[in-house]
Amino acid sequence: MSRTILPGATLGMLGSGQLGRMFAVAAKRLGYRVHVFSPDKDSPTGQIADLEVQANYDDLDAVAAFAQDVDVVSYEFENVPVDMLETVERYAPVYPGGHVLHTAQHRIREKTFLQSAGIPVTPFHAIHSAEDLQKIGNADVPGVLKTATLGYDGKGQIKIESVDELKAAWQELNCDEAVLERWVDFDSELSVVAARGHDGTTEFYGPIANSHSNHILDISVTPTGLPESVANEAIEIARTIMTELNVVGVLCVEFFLASNGKLLVNELAPRPHNSGHLTVDAHVTCQFEQQVRAICGLPLGATTQPRPSAMANLLGDLWQNGEPDWERAIAVSDLKLHLYGKQEARVGRKMGHLTVMADTPDEAAKKARAAREALVNNSPS
Repeated sequence: MSRTILPGATLGMLGSGQLGRMFAVAAKRLGYRVHVFSPDKDSPTGQIADLEVQANYDDLDAVAAFAQDVDVVSYEFENVPVDMLETVERYAPVYPGGHVLHTAQHRIREKTFLQSAGIPVTPFHAIHSAEDLQKIGNADVPGVLKTATLGYDGKGQIKIESVDELKAAWQELNCDEAVLERWVDFDSELSVVAARGHDGTTEFYGPIANSHSNHILDISVTPTGLPESVANEAIEIARTIMTELNVVGVLCVEFFLASNGKLLVNELAPRPHNSGHLTVDAHVTCQFEQQVRAICGLPLGATTQPRPSAMANLLGDLWQNGEPDWERAIAVSDLKLHLYGKQEARVGRKMGHLTVMADTPDEAAKKARAAREALVNNSPS
């Protein structure tokens, strides 16, 4: 049985973006110290952490020294290099474990695991070479060709309308392995963020309804208003995945709700998730505090949600005509603003988010959109 790591101990975070930042905030509120391993200086997480170790991920001597100074380690992105994780594990426990990361950071392994566990997934073909493209028939398209590793927010994927487009798409991706997923007609995209402790205890948020713009999450809303049977099925699928993978920590399951009413798992993220950012303000215990509790062996917190809520991402696009009008947005009642401390605003870059509570999910989403629109309205009212 894993030992309980009590407040006052030092937690390590691999990766230094906004997920690590919000983890650090939750950890310090609980009385822990936080060290972050970051390739950058003055990173979003480093601004909050007690110590920012600046080194490249392939500097294994620095990784080893970092791991020897902490009691337990977690990570904020699934593309952690294998040799980095193996080095950390020699000196400190890592959660979720390396076996979870090995599965979730590779789309072929991930989808094969889900399929073998009896989890409904989008139909797919594994592409290991150009020769595998010959196995694709007209029934497999339209679809999306995705790199097996490293893709996120729409990067590393190309939509395919016909088999004639496959060769050019494969060459454009320029990768060793890929997955061709058959296009799914879906009514909505959902996510379930789940936490699981060392003793197998689980807590769930969601489902959360998500809408995207240019392949980047735009708005998340909960509750969804879906039939209870659909919500329960999504949670039970997430429970099965957490159990089969023996996850300790937080994991997000992303779903398509197909037009025929069936749930299909799209992807797994073995960490807190963008759609779960609203839990910081809308739930009794947020996903980041659950991450701290789970990896430290503490009891998980309640996931009760007192009121409907919506979260809107704030991308660097909002800065293109000058500094956003924060005063106008904050004037919206029941709004919470979160900025990540990033110094450069680039188009498509996640710079922050805002969360709104309201009496209904639709009202929350409407208020979130209105508040975001107010940010770029710098003219006198």
